[in-house]
Formats: sequence, C-alpha cells, structure tokens
Amino acid sequence: MHHPHCSPSLVCLALLATCGPALASDETLVINGKRTQHPEVATATRTATPAKLVPQTIDSVAASELTAFGQSTLSESLVGIPGVDASGDTRFDGVTIRGFSAGSDLFLDGFRDDMQYTRDLGNIERVEVLKGPAAVLYGRGSSGGIVNRISKKPQKGQVSSVSVRAGSHDSQRLAADLNAEAGEQVQLRLNVAQEDADSFRHGVHGKRTLLAPALNWDLSERASWLLQYERNEYKRTPDRGIPGVDGRPAEVSRKAVYSDTRRDYINDLAQSARSRLSWDISDAWQLRHQLSLIDLDSQFDNTYVTAVKGDQVTRARWQQDLHARNLASNLEAEGQLQSGPLAHRLLIGVEQGWQERTPTLWQNATPIPPGNLYDSASLPSHDGAMKLASDARHRVRSQAAYLQDQLSLGDWHLLAGLRYDHFTVTSERIDKGTQQSVSDDSLSPRLGLVWNPIEAHALYASYSKSFAPAGGGLIGITPGDPSNHLDPEHTRQYETGVKSDWFDGRLATTLSLYRLEMYNKRSKDPDDPTRVILTGLQRTDGIELSARAQLSDEIYLRGGLALQDAEQVKAEARYQGKRPSNVSRHNGELFAGYQQGQLGWFGESGVTAVGKRYADNDNSTVLPGYARIDGRAGYRWPHWEAQLAMENLLDKEYFVSATSAAQIMPGSPRQVNLSATYRF
Repeated sequence: MHHPHCSPSLVCLALLATCGPALASDETLVINGKRTQHPEVATATRTATPAKLVPQTIDSVAASELTAFGQSTLSESLVGIPGVDASGDTRFDGVTIRGFSAGSDLFLDGFRDDMQYTRDLGNIERVEVLKGPAAVLYGRGSSGGIVNRISKKPQKGQVSSVSVRAGSHDSQRLAADLNAEAGEQVQLRLNVAQEDADSFRHGVHGKRTLLAPALNWDLSERASWLLQYERNEYKRTPDRGIPGVDGRPAEVSRKAVYSDTRRDYINDLAQSARSRLSWDISDAWQLRHQLSLIDLDSQFDNTYVTAVKGDQVTRARWQQDLHARNLASNLEAEGQLQSGPLAHRLLIGVEQGWQERTPTLWQNATPIPPGNLYDSASLPSHDGAMKLASDARHRVRSQAAYLQDQLSLGDWHLLAGLRYDHFTVTSERIDKGTQQSVSDDSLSPRLGLVWNPIEAHALYASYSKSFAPAGGGLIGITPGDPSNHLDPEHTRQYETGVKSDWFDGRLATTLSLYRLEMYNKRSKDPDDPTRVILTGLQRTDGIELSARAQLSDEIYLRGGLALQDAEQVKAEARYQGKRPSNVSRHNGELFAGYQQGQLGWFGESGVTAVGKRYADNDNSTVLPGYARIDGRAGYRWPHWEAQLAMENLLDKEYFVSATSAAQIMPGSPRQVNLSATYRF
C-alpha cells in the first residue's frame, strides 16, 4: 500500500490522537460489568451492537458535539471525522467518505434521504458514519459509506430545555426541546427552532424553521408504536462561492459573491413522517414494521459562474421547480437462538421503496454579459427571458430481502449477511416526448470476523460489497442513452483493524487499514468517446486512527486521523492517475475538554486539519490544506447553562469544499456565538 505524504503538523496530530476523542463522563458505557468508551451503535448492523464488536469502522458522534461551535451545515459539521471531506454547497449537503461521494447516501433513522437540500440538526440525537459499502442492509450506493442521522425520540424522564443563541453576522437561533408524559403509556416530545442569519459573504441571508413532534405509545408490555413528523423550511440566498484562477481559488475578498443577491433565492420545504411499530413476540424475538415518507418541495433562481477568462467571468442563470418524494416500507424480524455452542442473532428483513422526482428547469434564453472578476458587486443582472431546458419525471421502484447472522463462539464473533435487490428506474422527458425503463438485480454480500482473545482488545477483518445501477444516484436516466443498459458499477472493501480499551476503559481506540475499490466503473471508450464502457477502476488505500479518552473525572480528549491515497486507477485519459475531487490525503481533529462535574465550569478547544484537495476531477484547481482552531467555554448551574464559542479562533483563511473549479466555498472567518440554555 502506498502511504501518502503527511505534513509535520499532521504527524504531531497523529501522535496526540492516540489519546483521542472523548465521550463526556456520563456517556461512558458499561458492558458485562466493564467500562468502555466504545458506544453502542445501530447503523452498522440494524441491531443494538457495541461498536467494538462491529467488523467495520463506524463513527458515532452526538449532534451537540457536531454543532458545538456553530457549524451551519451537516457537510461542514462532519469535517474532522477521519476519512470524511465536505463536498456540498449552498444547495445541498454532501460529503465524500474514503474518497467516494456519499451525497446520495444520506439516511434518517435508517431510511434513505437522498434529496438535494440542507438538513437541520435540531431534532437529531447523534450522527453515525458507517465507512465502506453498506448495501447488505441499505441497498444501492454506499460506495464509501453512509451517513445516518438518529433523531430525538420521546422517553420517560427526559428533561425539557429552551435555548437561545446569538452570534456573528447577526446570527440568531431560538430552540426548544419539550417533553411530557400523558400517563404511563404515552410519551411526547416536541422540538422546534427558528434561525435567522446573515453571512460573512455580502448579501447572503438565510432563515430556517424546524417543527418536529413525536409520540411513543406503549400499547402493551410487549408492543410499542413510535410516530414522528419533521418539518424543515429553509429560505436563503444562493451562494456558490468563488471561481478558481490559474489553478487556485481566485485572489478576491472572501466576502465576494458572484450570484445575483438582488433576485436569487432558494426555498426548500422538507417534510418527513415516520412510523415504527415494535412487537416482542417472545423474550428472544422481536417483529417490527417501519414506514417512512420524506417529501421535498424546492424552488430556486440561481446565477453562478461557469467560466473565467482573464479578469472576466461568464455566468449562467437557472431556475428550477422540484418536487421529490421517498416512500419506504420495512418489515424486520430480529431474534436470538442457540445451536449447540453457537449463539446466533438473526435479522431477517424485506423492504419496498417508491421514489419520485419531478424537476422542471429553465435557463437564460440570451447570454449574460461577462463581468469583472475583481468587482463582483458590479456584475450585470439578467432580466431577460428564460427558456425551458428540461421537464422530466423520474420514478424508482425497488424491492429487497436480506438476511444477517451475528454468530458468537467464545472469543470469536462472525457477521455474515446477504441482500437481494431488484431496482427499476423509469424516466420520462415530458418536453421531448420520450420515456424509458431499466431494471437491475443485484446480490450484495458481507462477511466480517471479530476475535476478542483479550477482553480489552478486538481484532477484526471484513469484506463487503455494494452496487450502483444507472439512475440510482440522483434519481433518473436520459431516455435513449445506450449506457442505460450497462451493468451496475460495483464497490468492494477489504478492511482489517483492532478496537481496544485501555486503562480500565478510560481510553478507547480504533485502528483500521482498508482497500476500497469501485470496479465496473463507467468511462468513455478511448476508441469511441461517444460510447460508455465498464472498464474504470477507482481505488482508495487508507489508514485511520480514532480514539476517545476520559483521562480523569474532569479532563477528556477526542480526536482521530486518516491517511488516504485515492486514485483513478483506470479511467479515460483526462482522469487517468488523478485524485477524485474534494478528497484530501489526510484529515483529522484533536480536541481537549474540561468538565468540572455535573455543575460548574466546562470548556473545550482543538484543531481540525484537512490536507490539500482538488476542486475538480481534472485536478486543475487546488484547494490548499488548512488547520482551524476552535474553542468554547461555559458554566452550568442546576437549571441554567451559558456558553461562549469561537469557530476559527485565529481567523484562518481556508476553503471548505468545491462543486467545480468555478464554484469554491470559502470557510467562515472567526465566528463568535453566545448561547444560554434553561432545563426543566
């Protein structure tokens, strides 16, 4: 395996990370009488399993930790998790995991949420990032991994809270987490929030509201019903960042905006309704049915840079009216049985999905005059006619069945799974009068082995595979395109590592090595560029180290480091041997925290480091690496808590992500937030 070059600062970070990321002292788990900093996770196996016994890398992070310094998007909040890079922009959340885009691999409570919008974390308890293929449980996609948001749920004894936050750029947020019990059998929870904020970017403003009621009803001693609804509305000014010039981000003010702030807008309304009915058939078996409906209405009018020539920028104007809907039904049976010395934990499931996306697009009918790159405030507006570019309807129907067995024999734990998927996509171009349907079938295996010879250490190895059919990412195909009938692309991962507890469970570490490959990758035929063939190969070799430490009752550390070598091994000439866009060779974080106790002073400070990336797959434009320092401090009374947080404490100039060489997102300058919370 080739090991990518690492700067001295990252070497220091790697050494320090062996003392790495921490749970607060009241989050330490006790399993079989032993304390551990490894959390219990659900995403990796769809069963409650200690992360230490999962033969795959998974990061579970509390939402309060992700938003502690005021990070505004899911993409930005995940930066610093080893192997995760931001790739989203003003329109949608997006990350790359281990070198592969995961923009369509976002989930909510285990249900696919692959729509293009930005997500609020106000109703989220924690975020779990499962790295590597996950098709055996979640179906198509998941080349580099999945991001699963675990929502807040009603429970007995849960306290309520009201919080307010105010900060830089006229940022204001008011939120409430209200809990109640309607008798012994019914628990209620309501999360609401309203946020209003300008930006360090000229003329950019956003306003969002969140409404999320939930009800848990204990129907009997063995049955319960969980009902949840979430409404997330976000109105904002589009901002696609700044263009690249001569292979680097343009040397313009980080406040410079190239959209038309006088008129441009994005209005998103995302809603979800979910039902989970659980029935304990016996002490060993549970049957559960889950239903999810996620709906998005999105309209935008957006002007952005498409090219730069000298000191002149060319821009395009697009309008879109989009409606998307995901309906999914899942029926699972989970149970335990014994066959001789073997203990089995079985999961059997069937799943059905219905997805629909209806985008209508318009573009400027006449060219927009070029403008001066270095005087963005004087860029010309386009007030002319718009012409229809596309009027389409895309539908997906999917069916799946899967079986998973977690076997235990003494110190050995085997995880084996197999899933069958049938996938059909139908696309209709209403404006052109064309339509086409394509179907694919796929088997996705998974095999993992954990050896736990010493209670404190678990060694593991695993193999997993996923598939990506035509039209399975951003829902839809182009009717009549010959490549629609090609087989799916496939991804496989080989991973090995060790998960350990040290010092009587006060320190937990995970060290993993992996090779992740997408083969059967679509690429242009070198002898006929009009043909697409399945000869491409993209590969990432990597090493990851993460840790959580409770060094004393008051001091903790958390951190991690990833080294990853991502490459287009076999591709058309322009991409051959190059690194995929938005993929750093190394990234990580290290934070040290102090918590006086349940009451009193608390604080945390640390560094997030990201190596050099490219803004495009041509590797023509470089995003320089950076190290950003954040810090926060506060005081906690019996019912009150106050905190002062600073993101980018040293006012470092850096770039978060890019969606092309012409659209690069600058990172926020120093940002200060003051918040107060009342609990009752």
